[in-house]
Amino acid sequence: MNKKRFTLIDNDNKKEYQLDGMEGSIGPDVINISSLYKDTGLFTYDPGFTSTAACNSKITYIDGEKGVLLYRGYPIEQLANNSSFLEVSYLLMHGELPSQSDKVEFENTIKNHTLLNEQITHFFRGFRRDAHPMAMMIGVVGALSAFYHDSLNIEDANHRMISTHRILAKMPTIAAMAFKYHLGEPFMYPLNKYDYTDNFLHMSFATPTKEYEINPLFSKIMDQIFILHADHEQNASTSTVRTAGSSLANPYACISAGISSLWGKSHGGANEAVIDMIQEIKNNDLNPKKFIEEVKNKKNKIRLMGFGHRVYKNYDPRAKVLKKSTEELFKELKIKSKELEIAKEIEELALNDEYFKEKNLYPNVDFYSGILLKALGIPTSMFTPIFAVGRTIGWLSQWKEMIEDQEFKISRPRQLYSGEIDKNYKKVMEREKKSMFNLLWLKKTFLNNQ
Repeated sequence: MNKKRFTLIDNDNKKEYQLDGMEGSIGPDVINISSLYKDTGLFTYDPGFTSTAACNSKITYIDGEKGVLLYRGYPIEQLANNSSFLEVSYLLMHGELPSQSDKVEFENTIKNHTLLNEQITHFFRGFRRDAHPMAMMIGVVGALSAFYHDSLNIEDANHRMISTHRILAKMPTIAAMAFKYHLGEPFMYPLNKYDYTDNFLHMSFATPTKEYEINPLFSKIMDQIFILHADHEQNASTSTVRTAGSSLANPYACISAGISSLWGKSHGGANEAVIDMIQEIKNNDLNPKKFIEEVKNKKNKIRLMGFGHRVYKNYDPRAKVLKKSTEELFKELKIKSKELEIAKEIEELALNDEYFKEKNLYPNVDFYSGILLKALGIPTSMFTPIFAVGRTIGWLSQWKEMIEDQEFKISRPRQLYSGEIDKNYKKVMEREKKSMFNLLWLKKTFLNNQ
């Protein structure tokens, strides 16, 4: 890794400070400010850490200006169209695509860890029937550490790998059980005759009285959805996993924290908002062109959901893949979708409108994923859990990378304090007198104004 030098000039005190720069294999250079406070007595101020590299990572790279997403150097389009989710999982975890023998061994290992300890199934009964599946997943994943405490020494590489395999394997089982409990249907156990994605579909849709016939196209698209959501650099949930892991918390607790962060409507819940928007346009028979004009009117405070991204200033490459898969699915099903027609019309209008061009607002992954999931028979309450299933391998890979990083430290952001100072403690009676005086003053002022 190449190094550069940067100069920080303090004009007030007429001082100069030399800071080391760091250059990665691609992307913006960074300024190493790890010793800034010690050398200068200054902090940096960066709300949301939008200009701060909090770690050194080799897993995922995003070029937001060009609309590029790489997993370990591989373009996301190539992986989504040619690979499988477990193959991509191996890639993210180990740094390279597996050989044939490694692939078979890895797939068998995950397959043999899909079952949950039977006592864990009792956890679901503690939730209300109408509990959101994400609430159940947060609780159940966090509780796994109480059942698999034979491999919780995170300083042991073998323990880390066992825990990683277990979490990756059991996440679809937990998500499917949360779905079934939400529906009031019996749990369906994983079957070793199925691969990772087919098992999830089986556990989600089969019943004891009827076997679910897996459509190969459904399976391909669901696997693709998992791949496209597998990792996305240092987003909110991934940063949460790293922050939790920096305290040396067990991996089950860290992944549970990541699920909690993902649940936010500005993160994993965004595709639900897209469906709500399109349903509103459909149900009220609104004109998409008029809707776009309403969005442009700032007074209305109407947002175009599924457009724009914190990082991407171009078309999200994941959205391109999902748009193609959505069209392929509806063609296969031989159905016309009003929702898809509305979405495509909105996209065409927005992409050709100077207002959206100037703001670099392009479709993101959420714009088509909701329509696609709905067509697969997935209710909106399961959109974010499916996101969590796919993102789990990214969280685990990032957590493992952090633990093995010689430079990692417990996360401890600093702050710009703007509160009060120099206040002195007063006994409760003195506080009561002051409160009574303020009350009498307010009463007198009110009466004088009558």
